[in-house]
Amino acid sequence: MSKYIDMTEEKPVIIIEEKPEVIPGQGQGEVPTITIERDHSDKGSDNSTKKNPHRLWAWTICSILATALLCVGIWSGWRFYRAYNNLGVPIAVSPDENIGKLQAKNAADVTPEVVMTSDSVLGVALNLYEARGLRAEISMNEPDTADTDVFLYSRCADYHPDFSIIGSMVIDGKEIETARSNRIGYFAGVGDNYVIGVSRSDKVKDFAAQNGGCFFRQFILLSAGTLPPHFYLHGKVERRAIGRMSNDRLYYIETLHKETMWDFADALREYGFIDAIYITGGYDYCFYRTADGTRHDIGDVRRFPHKHAGQVPWVVFRKK
Repeated sequence: MSKYIDMTEEKPVIIIEEKPEVIPGQGQGEVPTITIERDHSDKGSDNSTKKNPHRLWAWTICSILATALLCVGIWSGWRFYRAYNNLGVPIAVSPDENIGKLQAKNAADVTPEVVMTSDSVLGVALNLYEARGLRAEISMNEPDTADTDVFLYSRCADYHPDFSIIGSMVIDGKEIETARSNRIGYFAGVGDNYVIGVSRSDKVKDFAAQNGGCFFRQFILLSAGTLPPHFYLHGKVERRAIGRMSNDRLYYIETLHKETMWDFADALREYGFIDAIYITGGYDYCFYRTADGTRHDIGDVRRFPHKHAGQVPWVVFRKK
């Protein structure tokens, strides 16, 4: 028996060839041979384990796209959460609840008037004006002092130097083109009702537009009795606001002295306001009327009429 290894093939196979033994005294026999040959039945098995380069590229591209879609989904979810749920403050009244208030029927026999009271809290002196039996509108023209139907008016939304309005605005059911802003406080009026609230949702704005109402946005001072985490305006100037008490009565409020936004908001909270939005024009002239129709000045009378007539928006409370 002889063995030999044939290395000419890639996968050798041992082959044993039987040859006669060599018997002493007899002639030399053949030696067995061992041959190693390739097993052709496994030929090509190495190639089957090799990865297809085109398939590898396809898997890589799919993985990248899946990762990108996951990132976009997470980012979109975060933006939605920030926009409609995580405003940095709790919400006392939802947009749907405020729409319900705008649809409610009011008593028709309320005497139109503005009742003014003065008080001081945490060292902040305040004048508070409660509008009764009135409806709200927004006008681009400042009311005249001789207009006896006007019982209270004030600046409302802010504007850029080019007079483009900051934040959403609706006047007489018509939506005005405005610049986007991060102001989440709002005022809305429809028919004889008006409300304030806090939300980035456009539900209330759209309702006002569909029902011939008014709407504007401003900074928040209070939401559900909580101050926002930070204020965008700094320094000390005369401040104004519209605030809501727990009984749903709304008040126009002014400080008698220069105050920071934080001190003003903290005083409103201490006084008992639940929600409050900022009103610009801290010492601009405006007026209010008592039940007998007598006009009383607010602010600096030298600032009437406003020098940017027809370009500055005013919130106006009139007889129903």
